[in-house]
Parts: sequence; structure tokens; C-alpha cells
Amino acid sequence: MRILAVGVATLDIVNRVEAYPQEDQEIRAISQSRRRGGNACNSLTVLSRLGHSCSWAGVMADDEASRFILDQLHSVQIDTRWVRVESGGMTPTSYITTAEASGSRTIVHYRQLSEFSYEDFAEIDLQAYDWVHFEGRNPQATLKMLQQLRQQYPNLQVSLELEKPRPGLEQALPYVDVVLISRAYSMAKGIADARQLFDHITPMIRQALCYLAWGEHGSWMLDRDRGVHFEQAVKPAKVVDTLGAGDVFNAGVIHALFEWLDPLEALRYGNRIAGEKCGRDGL
Repeated sequence: MRILAVGVATLDIVNRVEAYPQEDQEIRAISQSRRRGGNACNSLTVLSRLGHSCSWAGVMADDEASRFILDQLHSVQIDTRWVRVESGGMTPTSYITTAEASGSRTIVHYRQLSEFSYEDFAEIDLQAYDWVHFEGRNPQATLKMLQQLRQQYPNLQVSLELEKPRPGLEQALPYVDVVLISRAYSMAKGIADARQLFDHITPMIRQALCYLAWGEHGSWMLDRDRGVHFEQAVKPAKVVDTLGAGDVFNAGVIHALFEWLDPLEALRYGNRIAGEKCGRDGL
């Protein structure tokens, strides 16, 4: 499958500690690593390793960190022809603390770079792709991108990630085939129950499949007949690193839907590889 993902790439500075520090406490890190992150790019990394031809569309700064990110993307055969390089900007950076005791990760993110625009998207040859995935940022531009896509290529498969509530983003829901929702999105909406979240989403979608990943509590799917399905979390022997598990889940769902065309099997597969990822360091 030929997949295009629209989103951001980040530089991740990961500090591993024995236990998460208290406020105003000074501790020593067990280790530190520098990684390429970003939701869309993480999902593409998994999809590329699963055998798909992947392209990333986004904005990069003209600095050393961006060159590191490009090298990382190219090392896993991710095409970057649709990337716009912005001079004077700074690569978005996430400062991440992962705790050995719990496997949790806490992120402080800094961004000083423009978003991928509708004008950038209009230059892409969408005919070259079988699936387009949107990270779910820049709501007004994303809505215009989806409207253009649906007008020109009504049968092209499209997925949208709802990671955080962003004003206006839900207006894009009628234009997508698959909605990938995070626990953080649901909790920010004040909804702590999967069925309530699906009740909230249903009036905004047409016949889209909806997937909700809820970490160690498992994952849910809303099928096209509005049936709700649940899968228990697949827990590794030891939780090592949860960073990017949601991105792995999303990649697993996209892969399985394309390969097997079975929505419930896609839920199980995404759930399983996300659990396996939590038992290893990195992607």
C-alpha cells in the first residue's frame, strides 16, 4: 500500500529515570537518548517496517535537528518529497521523562514552526496514494485539505487522528473513513467512558469506523452498524517504554484494515502490537 501521512516530526530528548521526580527535586537520569518523534512519523515508521511505501508531508526547520530527523526517516525508507523547509524556524522539540518504576512518560513540548498549510497540500499528487492519514492538527487547513481530497478522489481511503481537542477539528469528521481517537482526547472532553465518547462522535461522522485506544485498559471500536467492540490490553512481561504506543496502535489498525479488510481484526492487531511495543525501548 502507498500511504501518505500529514503531520509533524519532532526531536525527542528522552531521559530515563528510576521514578518520576517530585516538584523541585533534583535527580540523576539513568540514560538519555535522542530520537525522531511525531505522531504521523512514528506511525509511518511502523507501516514502513510492515512493508508499505510511505511518504510524509510536513514542515521542517533549516537546522541541525531537522537533518537528524531526515536521516532517521530515510533510514526507514520514508519519502520526504512533500516536506516544506522553513528558514528561521526551530525544530519542534519534546523533552520526555520516562519512569522505570511505572513505564510512564511525561512530555514538555516546545514548538516554533508553522503548520503544514492547505497550499502545501494542494501541491501533492494524491493519485499516487492508496491511503492518506492526517495527524489532526491545524483544523481549518485540515478541513480544506479533506474537502479538496474528497472532491477530487472520493474513493481514496482517509484516516484522521484525534489526539487532542482542537477547535474546529471535529468539522473534518464527515470526510474520513477511519477515526483514531486517543484517551487524552476523551479525557479532555470530560468523557471517561468509551460508549459515551462514541455517542458524542456518532452525530458527526457518516459511515466511518472509530477506534479508541485506552492504554492499559484496552481498546474499543465503533463499527459501521454502530456496534461497540472491546479488546483487553496486551500487557508485556514488563512495561519498558510507553512512548509512541498510540502511534503504533494507529499504524496497526491502518495496516490491518488494508490487508484484511476486517475492522474487528484491525482492533485486535493494533491492540497487540501496541502492547508489544510497550515491552521494548523505542519503536
